[in-house]
Amino acid sequence: MQKVLPKRYELLVISISSPLLLGVYEEDRLIDTISSELKTSEILLPLIKECLDKYDISRIIYTRGPGSYMAIKLTYIMLKTIEIVKGIQCAGCSGFALNGGEPIKAVGNLYFIKEKETIITKKFEQAINVKFTLPQSIQDLELDEESTPEYILPAV
Repeated sequence: MQKVLPKRYELLVISISSPLLLGVYEEDRLIDTISSELKTSEILLPLIKECLDKYDISRIIYTRGPGSYMAIKLTYIMLKTIEIVKGIQCAGCSGFALNGGEPIKAVGNLYFIKEKETIITKKFEQAINVKFTLPQSIQDLELDEESTPEYILPAV
């Protein structure tokens, strides 16, 4: 008799911009999406709980930066708590991997941009509206060795 392996579910959280996006992946393929315009502090934990109740999540991946510092901090604290309490691995990826490498809003008219392997800030006179998207597959999503937040503070 052949043993049936349980399905592997992973959760991808993009909390560094609005809208907040969550994607549930089954065997690396996107099967469910959740989007919210509410603040990370208000809605992220209830949305994660909803996903954990519905799916047997084995790993949660989040955008560890650059982007909204408050959202990054809150997301990391929530996910590390879940990792400690429930044993669900927390992993991080770059925000640039989920927006096509486009500039990411920093503060005012400053944006984070990636030049080769270096992230710097650059001033843009016109606002840049960049959309983050949940990939259809996370098989090739490059995960960072670190899961801790990536804070890049722009010069003031």
